[in-house]
Amino acid sequence: MKGFDEKFQDFPDYIIGITKEIWEDRGIATLHDYYHPEIVVRSPASVVIGNQNVIGATMATLAEFPDRQLLGEDVIWSGTPETGMLSSHRIISTATHAGSGAYGEATGKQLRYRILADCHARNNMIDDEWLIRDQGAIVRQMGWDPKAFAADQITREGGPEACVRPLSPETDQPGPYKGAGNDDPWGAHYAEILQRIMNADMAAIPDSYDRACQLEYPGAYTGHGWGDADRFWMSLRAAFPDAKFTCEHVIGRDDPTMPPRAAIRWSLSGTHSGWGAFGAPTGAQVYVLGISHAEFGSFGVATPKLRREFTLFDETAVWKQILLQTG
Repeated sequence: MKGFDEKFQDFPDYIIGITKEIWEDRGIATLHDYYHPEIVVRSPASVVIGNQNVIGATMATLAEFPDRQLLGEDVIWSGTPETGMLSSHRIISTATHAGSGAYGEATGKQLRYRILADCHARNNMIDDEWLIRDQGAIVRQMGWDPKAFAADQITREGGPEACVRPLSPETDQPGPYKGAGNDDPWGAHYAEILQRIMNADMAAIPDSYDRACQLEYPGAYTGHGWGDADRFWMSLRAAFPDAKFTCEHVIGRDDPTMPPRAAIRWSLSGTHSGWGAFGAPTGAQVYVLGISHAEFGSFGVATPKLRREFTLFDETAVWKQILLQTG
């Protein structure tokens, strides 16, 4: 861990450790040490530039969810301390909506939802980030439908002309990280599976997924088996049948005591031209940022298959894009 604080044993320890230190231990001021002054943080809802803005957003979130916990499930990573490292960090967050804020008046609701975050770090400091919260799960637990929440959000932010614009190729900002991951075969295998699915080869699911696979999808949806995987991916692709699917970043790892696994950051960019996860076609131009994690394994000498999959994109950000173009 050359260039990093000696208290961190390795890169996963750094990522999990600073997350707890910042959020749960209230070390918000340590963001001056751990986040670059000009960091670019992309979420499907917006692009935030600069550490001072990150600190402000962190304090606002903790004011709204004061007991928030961030429980690290996994860190899938690539790179070296000398050249920079990219972590794909999977988190379960628990929180009580105890204060009023970005999600409206305090509801007192108990929340549980996932987060997937890709962070680039060099010299003990994060300088580039892609962050996806399961907004569909958050708003549903507060009693909202994602489409209705997006419409209300547009109104609360001042209307279609004044509201915050969701992430798109036009609103994105360049950051220092230019890497594409590593060449581990597990990452390449998972990328091939997703490419097959997005090319309408749904036979990739029975070919490559274990029949008893566990699936964690947006909206805090848990599924099992080939049918649930087929319904999720088919519904997403059917909504944007002509959109361009791109694997933006691919990591594979095979670590001791862990199953072989992969992390892929991907995008769909195109037109809402089909019936699927977002209802009747609207013709809106939509950009979907997604992150997926997969774990592989087998029983005995059988060929390893995908046994657990975790995928997130922000349903509310997709609806916001559609509503801003269609009313």
